[in-house]
Amino acid sequence: QVRLVETGGGLAQAGGELTLSCTTSGGTFGTVAWFRQAPGNERGLIANIRDDGGTTYRTSASRDRFNISRSNAENTVYLQMKSLTPEDTATYYCAADRRRIYNGGITTYAYWGQGTRVTISS
Repeated sequence: QVRLVETGGGLAQAGGELTLSCTTSGGTFGTVAWFRQAPGNERGLIANIRDDGGTTYRTSASRDRFNISRSNAENTVYLQMKSLTPEDTATYYCAADRRRIYNGGITTYAYWGQGTRVTISS
């Protein structure tokens, strides 16, 4: 059974940092991604990381402030976030797929976690 568990969300101040974790079980995945969804907005990709270590970031701005990495030994993918602003307030979701995915939105991924809430105060 596939399971994705996100941890690390919570409350942080603007300008601060948070690191989210996504621990996977139920096999190996070609791609693990982080998405986020703010209230009233669509769920959008932040970044993904593939089993060969390659990464895709949705925007250059994402690459500047977010860093996605993985620990194969721990079956965990991390999202380090810095210079946080209130606009980063959202629910952050981990998604995974058996395939290597280079570009793709929410319909591309087969498996999803429940999400972890991030709130950034000004």
